[in-house]
Amino acid sequence: MKQIIFILSLSVCGLMQSQSPYEKGMETAFELWKNSPIEASNLFERIAQAEPDNWLPPYYAAQILIINSFELNNVEQLTAQLKKAQDLINEAQIISKNNPEIMVLQALLHTAWLAYDGATYGRTLSPKIMEIYNTAEQLAPENPRVTYCKAEWNMRSAQYFGQDTTPYCKDFEKALELFANFKPETSFHPNWGKERTTLLLESCRN
Repeated sequence: MKQIIFILSLSVCGLMQSQSPYEKGMETAFELWKNSPIEASNLFERIAQAEPDNWLPPYYAAQILIINSFELNNVEQLTAQLKKAQDLINEAQIISKNNPEIMVLQALLHTAWLAYDGATYGRTLSPKIMEIYNTAEQLAPENPRVTYCKAEWNMRSAQYFGQDTTPYCKDFEKALELFANFKPETSFHPNWGKERTTLLLESCRN
């Protein structure tokens, strides 16, 4: 029994040692994200500097900043954070052109501005957001994040104008079906959104 445990321990150690600095850095950043999102974003950004041909580190660095920005009320802090996120998105787009995952992130960044001040940004950014989702959907109709994020945008728009949101329930149902069959290219590729889609479907039905 002791010999078996020893062999298993050696195997685990071997796997850990076989990890590249990139893999170790990404795993550390994802772990940091749970409790220290801004530190995680900074680490993703440092990984991006070391991996100039990889769109994933700047993507995640930007995603954290965008998510965090929905909680900000200070315009100076919001502006600085979203500007940095935009720069990171631009970096990712240079590396990976016409990438639907990055397009979704761009649409969410615009949505963050709308959430802060819809009166100021609604007229200019709303058409851009819709255009981004339509383009992403044409490029990747089987991507669940494209489907669910576009459906959420449409549902929130309908709510804003006092319209019925039930037509978009079917889109969330479709997104859940896509999530069930979606397989990310690697363990680090985007695979988020299923839990939120489930919540949005419940909200839509109610």
